[in-house]
Amino acid sequence: MRFRSFTLCIALLFLYNAAFASKLLIPMDADGQSNHLKAYGIAYAALQQGIPVYWLLNYKGGSFALDNDREIAGLCKDRGVTCTKISNNEYDGIVKSIKAPGFNGDIVKLEKAPKIAVYTPLGKMPWDDAVTLALTYAEIPFDKLYADEVLAGDLDKYDWLHLHHEDFTGQMGKFWAQYQKAIWYMEDKRNMDALVAKHGFKKQSELQLAVVKKIRDFVAGGGNLFAMCTATDTYDLALAADGTDIDPEPFDGDPMDNNAQKKLDYSKCFAFTNFTLSTNPYEFEFSNIDNTNFRHVPESADRFALHNFSAKTDPVPAMLCQNHTTSVKGFMGQTTAFRLDNLKPGVVILGDFVAADEARYIHGLYGNGSWTFYGGHDPEDYQHTVGDMPTNLEMYHSSPGYRLILNNLLSPAAHKKEVPHIIDAPAITQATSVKPIQPNTPASDQYNIYPSPANNQLIVSFNHNYDLGTVKGSAKIEHVTITNLEGKEIISQPCSSESVNINVKELPSGMYMVIVNGIYAGKFMKE
Repeated sequence: MRFRSFTLCIALLFLYNAAFASKLLIPMDADGQSNHLKAYGIAYAALQQGIPVYWLLNYKGGSFALDNDREIAGLCKDRGVTCTKISNNEYDGIVKSIKAPGFNGDIVKLEKAPKIAVYTPLGKMPWDDAVTLALTYAEIPFDKLYADEVLAGDLDKYDWLHLHHEDFTGQMGKFWAQYQKAIWYMEDKRNMDALVAKHGFKKQSELQLAVVKKIRDFVAGGGNLFAMCTATDTYDLALAADGTDIDPEPFDGDPMDNNAQKKLDYSKCFAFTNFTLSTNPYEFEFSNIDNTNFRHVPESADRFALHNFSAKTDPVPAMLCQNHTTSVKGFMGQTTAFRLDNLKPGVVILGDFVAADEARYIHGLYGNGSWTFYGGHDPEDYQHTVGDMPTNLEMYHSSPGYRLILNNLLSPAAHKKEVPHIIDAPAITQATSVKPIQPNTPASDQYNIYPSPANNQLIVSFNHNYDLGTVKGSAKIEHVTITNLEGKEIISQPCSSESVNINVKELPSGMYMVIVNGIYAGKFMKE
């Protein structure tokens, strides 16, 4: 009898502990977290073990929650990451506050650890690249690959690709003027020339273009691309100059095309348009995309602001901007920032410095994937130069600038609604053709939204292929709301029909969201 009573007590104690300490909360606010960067590594480690992680957008700096796991709790302790055990009831209270209509937050389930690759020559030092530093410090595993692997089709193995500070125009970073006699430069050139010959190309620019197209296909197929500094603008320059020689003679042995500027095809670019090439081999710049030579900002005043997106209606930009502050220190690079005049319509500005008329952090969709470009070289080294010592992230373990890098890393792990991507996709023109609806298709597929891009009229119509049995809905459109990407209402139109024409002629160029009968239905681009 005593034994049975003792067993019952143990069972009740176990149930009590399970009920009141069943979640781990990893806070990410300024005062609540002792090591923000390593916290991302904890979330990644949990995903590797098959433990779902819930990203609490805009709650205490974008905190993480997961089922209480002894090994993960121990890992937090070992790595100096603050975590707290909370009960089911406490967690339910957090969920309720986040889901409240008046709170700009949401909960995104992270389900699978993304497979990560960094595009970089094997000989590069790790401190040459902030992303490599961040991944190493956060203890997140990644593979290094370069032209051999990309051209062999290895990108299919990965979910997320970072471009090291590569120059995709074939001008080797335009270091020739200052470093052509430096041992490291001559060695880099020999290695690159050997790689060009190995793959049967005549010039570095031809090899780089082949790589750029492989990366483009990776994104179009659903991959996530992240790039910083020169890899951002030179990537688009290579796409725009497809088949045109834009390299001055010192870089490839022959003069550039005299009509190179006129031959640029901006429609092939991810992010930039109407830019002007730098044709001077002595100028440490590629084009006027970069704002470095136009800005006159002292270091003490150099900051950029993160935009506040609606987490409930557009969670991806909200994820990419999670931080414990909305004001981030600026930092220089060969490509420091992006001039607003050179951004394509539809590019989402995640962070900008209005006083300098520049964007620092931008995002967009291409095909079934996405890209994010981040200006500057190292968020905690204001003006990094060749030969500088590596940044010691133990001194900057709560760096807001480095957090933005790691936000991008976790984005592919998110369970997100399937929203048709309609920007610059090679195989997609308009949203007029809708595939047959399958069971459990998200409610956003209940409506057609076209054309995109739109000039004067946007049509929102009921999709007759949609199975109303899968999601509660109505075959009539009762109300359409157009918002910007921050969730601000721009147009509100009541109606009662199966198809609605909306006048968007006066809308500024850009990307907008469509809410139909209270359901997020998709996006469109206004030219």
